[in-house]
Amino acid sequence: MAKQVKRREEAGDERNARSPNPMDIHVGTRVRLRRMLLGMSQEKLGDQLGLTFQQVQKYEKGINRIGASRLFDLAKTLGVPIDYFFEDAPLPALGMAEDQAGYDDKTNDNPVFDFLSTREGLELNKAFVKIGDPRIRKSIVELVRSLAGENHGN
Repeated sequence: MAKQVKRREEAGDERNARSPNPMDIHVGTRVRLRRMLLGMSQEKLGDQLGLTFQQVQKYEKGINRIGASRLFDLAKTLGVPIDYFFEDAPLPALGMAEDQAGYDDKTNDNPVFDFLSTREGLELNKAFVKIGDPRIRKSIVELVRSLAGENHGN
């Protein structure tokens, strides 16, 4: 325990001891995103894992750390490989260089991921992909761009 505290201090970690670790928050966010993409409730996921929905909620917020065996069970239940949970991980927030060996160099500044992490974004995406006519999809994109104040004709 003392070694962990010392390592945090050496890394310049100014987080409160009770605040969630950025990696735990990231992994929890990825659990939530995948669960929502599948249209699964916290209660249903909890039932499949032998947990309460409150425990799932705490995992998704990063309040409770997800252990290796639980992460394995989550990956299996949600139908994703384990590395899915670490995609776009916030390495700079963890005091790690983005080019550190063994880690991807992506950052967490991904507006698409942020958008799909919201209920509205998920619902809009699901409805949009059900539109079969490419001309209608293009018209919707143009409408959204005009509402956002963009003038692109792509």
